[in-house]
Order: sequence, then structure tokens, then C-alpha cells
Amino acid sequence: MSEAEVQLEVGSVPRTISIGVRTREHEKAEAAVQKIEAVNFNFYYGKFKALNNVTMSVRERYITALIGPSGCGKSTLLRAINRMNDTITGTRGEGAILVNGENVYAADADPIMLRRRIGMVFQRPNPFPKSIRDNVAYGLKIAGWPRNEIDDRIEQSLRQAALWDEVKDRLKKSGMGLSGGQQQRLCIARAIAPRPEVILMDEPCSALDPISTIKIEETMIELRREYTIVIVTHNMQQAARVSNETAYMLMNPQTRAGELVEFGETEQIFTNPRDKRTEDYISGRFG
Repeated sequence: MSEAEVQLEVGSVPRTISIGVRTREHEKAEAAVQKIEAVNFNFYYGKFKALNNVTMSVRERYITALIGPSGCGKSTLLRAINRMNDTITGTRGEGAILVNGENVYAADADPIMLRRRIGMVFQRPNPFPKSIRDNVAYGLKIAGWPRNEIDDRIEQSLRQAALWDEVKDRLKKSGMGLSGGQQQRLCIARAIAPRPEVILMDEPCSALDPISTIKIEETMIELRREYTIVIVTHNMQQAARVSNETAYMLMNPQTRAGELVEFGETEQIFTNPRDKRTEDYISGRFG
């Protein structure tokens, strides 16, 4: 997409953000199918209601950003998509999250198979204490990929994660020896190796320096050609740079449950928000 500059005001300080502008290619994508849909979705940690009645949809091969202040339920919603919250005792979801039209919270849904279709990249790089090659091959072996195809897929995944040229001569070295930014790209390569349909990213750049952040963002934009990506970020400039659509979430002060305030094309959210609460957050007057 081409870019335009949007001036926002943070307190009394003006700030300029570059934001994607619609192109013909983007307009053609209007017909993109809905890959993920949340329908009247509620989520609980024990008796505490963390998400209230969230309804939104994520288009296939789009990057969708979840933004909002801390504690508003962004990461809870992200992790609910592939049921990562199931690992926490006492959690439950109500309503529906549909992936390709199938409710992942249906009684007969298999969370393990779901996570093979929906990869995840966490806030801090978490490579396994294994070689670079074995990190990327891990999911392939679990999925039962033929041995003669694994090496090619390792290279493809590292190339897609923009890491191949930096590590191709040391694939047998430990992934723990890479820099922070390289480790995060290794985790991305590991996540995409089994060819999932969706990649979830929970603040993937929060622990990285600006140069590494740029590389991760460039990687996300390239991966969008093949994958549907949902990203949680506190960095509004990042959301403006990389996402096609943005959801603004906020905690209800009475119930303390996270709610969806506004969802739409990123350009619209950042330049012409429909809800004053969104405008206050984008402009820095709140949060």
C-alpha cells in the first residue's frame, strides 16, 4: 500500500504517523473471505469476566491489529482464538469463535489440532534450547512431515522469516545464541514451518530494539501474502504501518470486562474514528 501521513496530537505535542492508504489491490481484497469471527464471545477467568460480548471478524490474508490500554483483554482475545487460555485452570469461553466457519469452542473441537492450524508468536522470544535447525523442524516432526521434505521446509521458513541469510552457515548452532531480534524471527520461522492458516502475535516487538522491530514488521507484511495475521500491539505507529484493519478495545470501568469499542479499516480508525473513546486513545488523551 502507498502511504500518507496523519498528524495526531499527544497532549500538546503534535505527532505524525505514516499510515497505509487504499490501493486498487487493497480494494480488490474487499471480497476477502472472513477467516475468523468472534460472535457474542465472552471469556472468564474463574468468576471474573475478562471479555464481554465481543463480535468482530478477521479477513483472510489481512493483518488485523488489536490495540487498547493494558488490561482491556487484547491478549485474552488473541489467545482465545487458538484456545491457549485453556492451559490456565478455571478458564472458559462462551459464545463462539469461528475459524473457517467452525466453532473452536464446540464440545467436539480438538485444541491440539486447532493449534496446528493457528501458530503463535509470544511477546518475548522463546526459542527451544536446541539447534536453529531443530527449532524450525520441531513442529514439522510432530506433524509427521516426511524426512525428505523437512530440510526444504526449514529453508523456506527461515527465508520467509528473513533469517536464512544470517544463519544458513550455522544451522547446527544453538538458537539461544542468536540476538533477540534473530530469536524472534526464529520463533516466527518455527511457527510458520508446519504451514498454519493463521499466525497470532502477542506484542512480538515489545522486547526488541528499533532495527529488529523494523525487520519483524517487514516480515509480517511479506507473510501476509500467505497467512492471516492477528497482532496485539501497544505501538500505534506499528498498527498504522502494518495492519489492514484495527480493533480498539477498552475495559468497562463498571464491570472491568474488556469490550470492543470500534473495529474497522486501519485508515478509518486512525483518521476518522467513529467513537470518541477511540479518538481519545489514538490522540493520546487517554491511555
